[in-house]
Amino acid sequence: MPRIPRGRRVVAAGFLLPALLLLGALVVYPIGYSVRRSLFDRSDSSFVGLDNYLALVTDESLRTAVRNNLIWLVVAPAVATALGLVFAVLTERVRWGTAFKLVVFMPMAISMLAAGIIFRLVYEQDPDRGVANAVWVGVHDTFAESSGFPRARPLPAHPLEAAGGGAYATKEPVRAGVPVLLPLVGVAPGQMPRDARPAHAPTATGTGTVTGTAWLDFTRGGGGKPNVVDPEELGLKGLRIEAVRDGKVVATVTAAADGRFTLPADRADGAVLRLPASNFREQYNGVEWLGPSLVTPAVIGAYVWMWAGFAMVLIGAGLAAVPRELLEAARVDGANEWQVFRRITVPLLAPVLVVVLVTLMINVLKVFDLVFVIAPGSAQDDANVLALQLYRSSFGTDADLGVGSAIAVVLLLLVLPVMVVNIRRIRRETRR
Repeated sequence: MPRIPRGRRVVAAGFLLPALLLLGALVVYPIGYSVRRSLFDRSDSSFVGLDNYLALVTDESLRTAVRNNLIWLVVAPAVATALGLVFAVLTERVRWGTAFKLVVFMPMAISMLAAGIIFRLVYEQDPDRGVANAVWVGVHDTFAESSGFPRARPLPAHPLEAAGGGAYATKEPVRAGVPVLLPLVGVAPGQMPRDARPAHAPTATGTGTVTGTAWLDFTRGGGGKPNVVDPEELGLKGLRIEAVRDGKVVATVTAAADGRFTLPADRADGAVLRLPASNFREQYNGVEWLGPSLVTPAVIGAYVWMWAGFAMVLIGAGLAAVPRELLEAARVDGANEWQVFRRITVPLLAPVLVVVLVTLMINVLKVFDLVFVIAPGSAQDDANVLALQLYRSSFGTDADLGVGSAIAVVLLLLVLPVMVVNIRRIRRETRR
């Protein structure tokens, strides 16, 4: 290698000096100060050595942050890269692929703060407000029967009593020809069936049937009498009624729109009428997405929604450089599309996939905004990550800059191996 003249080296150093000074002031000095500060206590007056680092594995909230960061590091980059790969490959084969790529990439134009606000609403528990639960509840109610009268119950003076497990039963066995009264209260007007009609008072019939009325024993504005079917009271249409003898269900019936029902005497005479708990269970309200157990996967889902488009664009650019002759040759040799994808496309895209994966791994180690905005206060400890804990430890009335600096150093140490791998890969590609 030819020797560089001294004059040129001086000129080069002169050009590099401003950048080196800026780099030292904004990068080297803060890193050095953080390392020094992490070895001192809260007040920066006593040397504590590695105590602040030990707190990362002894303090419960700090352990949660470390564990969640490992989950983020393993799951989020892999899922986002896999989705980006699938989108990039599939959109090459459709006419509207460009429009699809635009839609998938569009979340990248949204800030983390805005995306967090969007997904805070998406994960809202109330199905009338949260999109995720609206879809989930709709699917659930399609395949599972929902409760007709949640929170309905009898009054102490009613002829019904608790039968265990949320069910109610008549206090006495029923008899053929004697009308049965099944009054309930506690049903909100909005929860009554729309086609419910005024309850029909039961009348005595022959001995061939057991008849009765199930109704809402409540008159708007007051004035009604308990255990009496008043004119303005509605029948409990759809209420399921079971005749139980010796612990076995011998007959079932559903109340009509006016609350009346009929059971055959040969089965129901002498039995106890039971209103099963399925009539009264709370309506399905969806999944608690932002609860302690699901808050981290929920936030990761928001992250993947944002960054899958980034992965798709980079992988799509690499896919455009793949020689089409190799793909066609594999197809001519009898390979199916899955084999072409697995044995030709993915190996040729390996350098691009590594770039995307490494970039996202560095990115998730710094994730803060999404967790801070999406996770509610009650679940923020369960969704805690190192970057959020760094903020919580470094600011506020209970700040501990020693622990905060230790977290910052740990984050730097986690990023360094990923950066070293990336730099080595770039150097190998440069030599080629």
